[in-house]
Amino acid sequence: MSLSMYSTSVPVFRQMLGALADVLEKAEAHAQASKYDAAALLQARLFPDMFPLIKQVQIATDFAKGASARLAGIDVPRYEDNEQTFAALQQRISKTLGFIESLPQEAFAGAEGRAITHGAGERARHFDSGEPYLTGFVLPNFYFHVTTAYAILRHNGVPIGKRDFLGIQ
Repeated sequence: MSLSMYSTSVPVFRQMLGALADVLEKAEAHAQASKYDAAALLQARLFPDMFPLIKQVQIATDFAKGASARLAGIDVPRYEDNEQTFAALQQRISKTLGFIESLPQEAFAGAEGRAITHGAGERARHFDSGEPYLTGFVLPNFYFHVTTAYAILRHNGVPIGKRDFLGIQ
C-alpha cells in the first residue's frame, strides 16, 4: 500500500509546526527568564549570510501552506511576512495549521500525478507530478527551515532537545 499525498504532507506539517510553536514558546520564556532581548533572539542567525529566526519560521509556514494548497488544487493563501514578535510568529503558525487542517483529505486525490508549479517568474520550479514535488522539494525545504530555526534557538542557549524538535512529550 502506498502513502497518500495527504498523509505524507498534512500530518507531517501538523507535527512539525506544532513542535516549532512549542520551541518558540520555550525560547520566549528562556529570553524572559535570562533577561535576554527577545528581539535579538528573533533576529539571530547561524551565519551572517543566512536568514534570521523570523524568516526561517516564515519560510517553514510558507512551505506547509503552499504545498498543501498546491496539492489540494487551490490557490495558495498569501501572508504579509511582517511578524516581529514571538506572539506574531505563534499567530502565523496557528493560521497555517488552521488552513492546512481545513483542507479535506479528498482534495489531495490525484495530486501525485498533477503537474505543479512552485513560485513565479524566473525562480519558478515546474514539476511534472506532485510526488517528486512533495518528496524531493517541499519536505526537504520544510525540514531545512524548521531545523535551522531549532538550531538558531539551541545555539543561543535555549534549553531544547531532540524530543522538542520532534514534538514528542
